[in-house]
Amino acid sequence: MVKVLVVFHSISGHIYEMAKSVVEGVSSVSGCDVELKRVAETLPSEVLAKMEGTETEKVLEDIEIADPNDIGKYDAIIFGTPTRFGNMSAQMRAYFDATGGVWMKDGLVGKVGSVFVTSSTQHGGQESTILSTHISLLHHGMIIVGLPYSFKGQMRIDEICGGSPYGASSITGMKGERSPSKSELEAAKFQGKHVA
Repeated sequence: MVKVLVVFHSISGHIYEMAKSVVEGVSSVSGCDVELKRVAETLPSEVLAKMEGTETEKVLEDIEIADPNDIGKYDAIIFGTPTRFGNMSAQMRAYFDATGGVWMKDGLVGKVGSVFVTSSTQHGGQESTILSTHISLLHHGMIIVGLPYSFKGQMRIDEICGGSPYGASSITGMKGERSPSKSELEAAKFQGKHVA
């Protein structure tokens, strides 16, 4: 049985929605066991409330927090993070920074790694976030899998949507008013299946 971990950070719920589609894609592949976990939230509750993340935190409270030391037991890990100035969120960075013990033991060498993201704007750093996250995957010796052009949804010109050969993505709007579109969720599902 192939073990796949989908680990994410989400404040507004957009990455969580994408993560559920990634899980759906992985689950569609026979012989795969998938787990959905989240990274620990590091922001104080008063800051989270100002970012309108309190409701999301309540929704996510039943999802297990991923232990960075357990990451080596999976055959593939798919990371989901919101974009923060063209990079992963600080919470996801803290998770990666805590995987040093796994790195010392070559625990992820040869494992499959993949990334999906959200950003507020169409050109808000989706690709740079994925690519900068790839650096951490490469340091761990992982084999990187993106979103190939066999997913035809990323060639759409009839609507604004995320997605690139680097990975699935969604555009959320400056106030988080836009939920992932059907096409963006299909990209996430495709990526999960492709990784599996």
